[in-house]
Amino acid sequence: MRSILVSAFTLAALGGAPLASAVVIDLVPVGNPGNASIVLPGVGAVGAVGYSFNIGRTEITNAQYTEFLNTVDPTGANTNTLYNPSMTLSGAGNYDTGGIDFTVGAANGSKYSVKAGKGNQPVIWVSWNDAARFTNWMTNGQGAGTTEIGSYNMALANPVRMPGAVYVIPTQSEWIKAVHYDPAKPGGAGYWTYATRSNTAPTSAAPPSTANSANTQGSLGEYALTGSVSLDTTMNYLTNVGAYTAAVSPYNTLDQNGNAYEWNEDLATSTNRVIRGGSWNHLQFYLQDAQFLSLGPISEGNYLGFRVAVVPEPATIGLLVFASGILSRRRRGI
Repeated sequence: MRSILVSAFTLAALGGAPLASAVVIDLVPVGNPGNASIVLPGVGAVGAVGYSFNIGRTEITNAQYTEFLNTVDPTGANTNTLYNPSMTLSGAGNYDTGGIDFTVGAANGSKYSVKAGKGNQPVIWVSWNDAARFTNWMTNGQGAGTTEIGSYNMALANPVRMPGAVYVIPTQSEWIKAVHYDPAKPGGAGYWTYATRSNTAPTSAAPPSTANSANTQGSLGEYALTGSVSLDTTMNYLTNVGAYTAAVSPYNTLDQNGNAYEWNEDLATSTNRVIRGGSWNHLQFYLQDAQFLSLGPISEGNYLGFRVAVVPEPATIGLLVFASGILSRRRRGI
C-alpha cells in the first residue's frame, strides 16, 4: 500500500514554495469505512470507524519535535512546558533515552537541537497536552502562531476534537483499526490480537528481526536490544522508528507495538487519557488489543510518545488527494 507524504503547510501553500524546514509526516491511508467493531474486555466495542482517514506510519520523531519546539518557542521560555529537561538527560542512572538538547546561549530559533544519533527515534517525555499542541501547530500550518487552538482548544479542562481539525491525536477506535483490523484477514475481515498481523505475541528481539517482532520485553522480562533481564540505566533502549521493517500492520503502520507507548484521544476516566501499544520497558502482555493504560494529560515518561492522524473534513479530502498527487509527480519528475 503506497503511503502519502503530506503536511498541513503543503495544504496551506500549494500555490507557493514550501518551507525548507517544514515537518512532513509519512502518512498511510486507512480505508474500509464502516468496518465492524470488536468487543474487548474492559474496553467495550471499539475499532469501528465510519470514515477513511490517514495515520502516521511511525511515531513522531525527535527531529520533528525539535523543529516544532524551535518554531513555537524560539526564545526557550518554555511557557507551555513543551520541553521536558529529561529529554536531555543521559549517563549513569538516567537512561539514555532522551533525544533533544537545550542550549541557553544558542540563537533564538535554535535553542533546541537533536542529540547525536537520536533524530529518527521517537520523541518521549511528551504529555497528552504536548501532543495536542503539536497537532494544533500542524493544523495551523506550522507557523509561529498559537498552539492553543486548532484541532483542540487547550483552554478547556478536557479538550475535545474541534470541527475543522486536520491533524489529531488518534481516537482509540482509529488507533485500533489502523493496527488490529484487517479487511483481508484469512477467514474473513476481522481483528488480530497484535499489531504485527498475528494472534501470537511478537518476539522480543533487536531489529530488523522477523515479521512478528517488536522492541518490547519478552515473556521472561528480557529486553529486546540486549536479551538480558538486567536493566542498564546508562543505555538507550529505543530504536529508530520503522526499524522493524517486516513487522507491519494491515494498513502498513510500524511500531504500534513496542518502542514507545502512544497517546490516544479518548478519556479513560474523568481526566486520564488512554495510552496503547506497549513499550521497550513493558512486557509482551501489554501489546494485546485488549490492553491499555491511562495517565493524566500532563504525565510524561521515558516510554511515552505519540503518533498523529489526519482526519480531513469532506471539503478537504479532495485537496489532500490533490496535494499528495503533486508530491508523487514531483518525486517521479513529472
